[in-house]
Amino acid sequence: MIERSIQKGCLDHLEKRRKMMLIYGPRQSGKTTLVKFIEKTSGLRTLYLSADLSKNENLLMQRDLKVYSDLTEGYELLIIDEAQRVPDIGLVLKIMHDEIPHLKVIATGSSSFDLANSTSEPLTGRKRVFYLLPLSVEEIAGEKNKFELDLQLEDLLIYGLYPEVYTSPNNEKKEILTDLSESYLFKDVLQLTTVKYIAKIRDLLRLIAFQVGQQVSIHELTKKLMLNRETVERYIDLLEKAFVIFRLPAFSRNPRNEVSKMDKFYFYDNGIRNIIIDNLKPLDLRTDIGSLWENFIVAERRKQILYHRLNVHSYFWRTYSGTEIDYLEETDNGLMGYEIKIKKDKFAIPKVWKADYGGELKLINRKSYLDFLLKNND
Repeated sequence: MIERSIQKGCLDHLEKRRKMMLIYGPRQSGKTTLVKFIEKTSGLRTLYLSADLSKNENLLMQRDLKVYSDLTEGYELLIIDEAQRVPDIGLVLKIMHDEIPHLKVIATGSSSFDLANSTSEPLTGRKRVFYLLPLSVEEIAGEKNKFELDLQLEDLLIYGLYPEVYTSPNNEKKEILTDLSESYLFKDVLQLTTVKYIAKIRDLLRLIAFQVGQQVSIHELTKKLMLNRETVERYIDLLEKAFVIFRLPAFSRNPRNEVSKMDKFYFYDNGIRNIIIDNLKPLDLRTDIGSLWENFIVAERRKQILYHRLNVHSYFWRTYSGTEIDYLEETDNGLMGYEIKIKKDKFAIPKVWKADYGGELKLINRKSYLDFLLKNND
């Protein structure tokens, strides 16, 4: 098992605090493997329930304290896997937290929109949230040096870092990615919401995939998909909450000169992005290397920010005249900009950026990316 970045934090929380532990992330990202590891190493007598099984889902739906007390009698830790399947799971967890004080609880969810919405109010002050996404460069660096990591770069850009994909031989990766995209990617979206046009969601993802690193116009998406704006925005929201894509807003303190109304979108995993557009060709046969590189770097940085709970706000910056900074972070220490170009060796700080903000600007290329992605975040 590859050690996950949140592993130690989860164990520390379980040992020192009584708050519920919620672990959010997409299906097949390793949540079950992680909680099974926690079960083995915690030293606590543990009851594991998968809400994917209807008998467990029905059991947890009862909202009956005696049922919960009888169920967990003699156990110190309860793990509810895929807890988003249980209606009003937040109320269930609240009952357990308040009425069975000796019991520690971990709940995992592959769709944050249902689990988060149904737990946010009942579990106020009672929960600690962790995120588990596809493997990160930081995590696989635990078993490889920088030279070995760099040798893998092309595979990471093309096939991504879902655990099963990463650990399988290249001749099996396409089949696994296809299964992920067809069997799991939309599973929770379709099960937990009313989606009228399933094919339109796939079309929407393809359009976004071809615009990685570019500003996305919702108006243009509505025209191409022949859907109304409200529906397109709802589908995008679902895909974000299901950990398929995430948005990067524009940074603007001067709206007369700087773009502020359109966002960029990125995929949490390059492999999913590539299978959506049916392009797993090697880098020397591709015309989208710049998009692959930018998606990879921004997604990896997002994992770091979530895993290490960094106080970082992420943006891109662009003026109406076309001057742009690919990626920007705002922290308590100020602004830091990043030019994300795999082959570029030099860059010039835009004069308007320097004049208005004076922030630093760094280049993330093939030579510097590992230093950026493996830097100490503690």
